[in-house]
Amino acid sequence: MTAPTVRVWAQVHKWTSLVCTLFLLMLCITGLPLIFHDEINGIGGDPASQIKGIPASRDAPELRSLDSILATALAARPGEVPLYMAFYDDRPLMTVTTGARPDVPVSGMKIQQINRLTGEIVADGKAGGRMVTEFLLQLHIDMFLGLKGELFLGVMGLIFFVAIVSGVVLYAPFMRKLDFGTLRTARSRRVKWLDYHNLVGIVALAWMTVVGLTGVINAFVTPITTLWQANELADMTRGYAGRPALPPSRYGSIDVAMATARRAIPGMNPQFIAFPGGSYSSGHHYAVFFQGATPLTENLLTTALVDAETGQLTDARPMPWYFKALSLSRPLHFGDYGGLPLKLLWAVLDLFTIVVLGSGVYLWIARRKGLRDPMGRREDHSVSATSVPRLPVSAQTIASKGISR
Repeated sequence: MTAPTVRVWAQVHKWTSLVCTLFLLMLCITGLPLIFHDEINGIGGDPASQIKGIPASRDAPELRSLDSILATALAARPGEVPLYMAFYDDRPLMTVTTGARPDVPVSGMKIQQINRLTGEIVADGKAGGRMVTEFLLQLHIDMFLGLKGELFLGVMGLIFFVAIVSGVVLYAPFMRKLDFGTLRTARSRRVKWLDYHNLVGIVALAWMTVVGLTGVINAFVTPITTLWQANELADMTRGYAGRPALPPSRYGSIDVAMATARRAIPGMNPQFIAFPGGSYSSGHHYAVFFQGATPLTENLLTTALVDAETGQLTDARPMPWYFKALSLSRPLHFGDYGGLPLKLLWAVLDLFTIVVLGSGVYLWIARRKGLRDPMGRREDHSVSATSVPRLPVSAQTIASKGISR
């Protein structure tokens, strides 16, 4: 590259990095414990973590009926209506979400855990580690600002991706006369940190890019859901357009609806059921979302819409490509699909991220202060047409733990 081109890329890298670095540091710090959310949730004796047995998502005679589970949940929350039922795929637990009305906001939803083997409500385990992980997750997703926070962090993720690309572009001229991995420890503190910054960043490049982009996808979950509602869901329920919403008093059997959905989508396990009036259903249907039965397909959903009053199938189809991208990005973002070894790898790379982000801030501050080398001369980072530039790579070349679920 010519010297003017290098200068342009250096400015792009500097300013995109400075804009998003502090937010990415927050995401990295909050994301680190979230990698181990399952292990942290077990701290303090969460009763749910001790329950073993047949997964609640199976169709087994030992499990209580869905209608009885729903009746138990509604009896504990009189005057409320059902919103969602979700199934654990590794234990006989399920959650029932209720609210004052079908379109209640998230803040008004109440969640109960119920053992499908015994039909008993499981005590809330939030006194332990779950309180910590739920707080960190909300901060990580939207900084407690709702949709505005999600979209803001999504934009920060896109800016960060530009910083990654510009950092990679600058790495080539920077390393032209240096061997890969060179650390000039005999030079000034700023030069040493510049070498650490670039080395760690380029080593973790692939992980940074993947985790950063999956974080951006997660941040736009609300617009993605709205797009699905306006297209696929509207097309599936076209025959019900213009009808008034079905009142909860006319909801039919959940077990009948589940049997209908299983016949339409055999060989898959239900992940959750959305009741009429919510974001994932129409005003007239039970929306049963099935997940694949293998590690490769367990995050790919297929939807069956069942008339909530008659129990008859209305339509069944896989989720569109953009929703599949969202479903696949969630476990990839937090390293949730490879057990503890992958979580440890994710944690190490997250620590790399924190080091590079912190060193980027230091490099910018040091340059502003005009630090000198041990011989008393200013470090020359100028770019000329005949010399190899020592570029001020001013912030991160590495991705954060991401942005949103």
